[in-house]
Amino acid sequence: MFTIVLAFIIDALSGDPDWFPHPVVQIGRLITVAEKRLYNATKPARRQIFAGILLVIFILLVTFIVSWGVVFLFTRVHTVLGILATIILLSTTFAARGLQAAAQEVLLPLKKGDLAAARQAVAMIVSRDTEQMSAGEVARATIETVAENTIDGVTAPIFYALLGGVPLAMLYKAVNTMDSMLGYKNERYLYFGRAAAILDDWANWLPARLTAPAMILAAYCLRYDAKAAFKAMRRDSRLHASPNSGFAEATTAGALNITLGGQSSYFGRISKRPLLWPEGRPPQVLDIEKATKLMRVTSVIFLACGLVVRALLVFCLSLIR
Repeated sequence: MFTIVLAFIIDALSGDPDWFPHPVVQIGRLITVAEKRLYNATKPARRQIFAGILLVIFILLVTFIVSWGVVFLFTRVHTVLGILATIILLSTTFAARGLQAAAQEVLLPLKKGDLAAARQAVAMIVSRDTEQMSAGEVARATIETVAENTIDGVTAPIFYALLGGVPLAMLYKAVNTMDSMLGYKNERYLYFGRAAAILDDWANWLPARLTAPAMILAAYCLRYDAKAAFKAMRRDSRLHASPNSGFAEATTAGALNITLGGQSSYFGRISKRPLLWPEGRPPQVLDIEKATKLMRVTSVIFLACGLVVRALLVFCLSLIR
């Protein structure tokens, strides 16, 4: 368990090491290669779905074999090397610092009144059209991204690391990366990316529902509105298009007493999403900083609770044996 804690601390303090070939980047490259081999737009829907399933199986197998093999080989050389490999690999599955840094890239120009630079910065982390965004819309997009990625980038990797160490945490990152690259409901990926999208929904189902209470407790610790966070989570989380993201976004909206969701533009088309915590005020610039603090404290609480639960399970199992 101490390897997970050290990996979390490394990510919190310094992020991913620059000298290390980031596994998620390598997984992304492998997905691109596999997609070129398997995707064929002329095939019927069923064949495209089957090709997408083959891609998912291939990526998961390679990810598991490589991640398990690296730790195994380093451990065979020396136990300390195995521990170091475990810590480094696990640290790359956490993205709390990277998420905060991305939010800061948007926050700083907004504070200076440089809306054009803020639009450019937020375009790096969202897929919506940013050219005509107001400062409030930029803030909303950033807060929604921070809230959503609290699950994808922090709590879900922690959950799977606690459950199965490096191999399972890496498998989750592979699933999440496949969804981010293939899980679109457009002409190209509607069928080919369906398996990746469904698997990502399954993988995030339990972590999302465990993240919400940790976020409510974090809101209480930060003296945000924990009662509103709880109410928003219960009432509004299922209004979101995603079966999982709504838990973090609705809870964040209530905690900060702001309204998330609403109208956005994607590739020139207007999309209207249900409002989360509609009685809240419009998001403001400084709410970005509050959202990142909420994400940070949530991740610490989630990890601490996970360690306690795992320790109790280990203790109970030892009594049974």
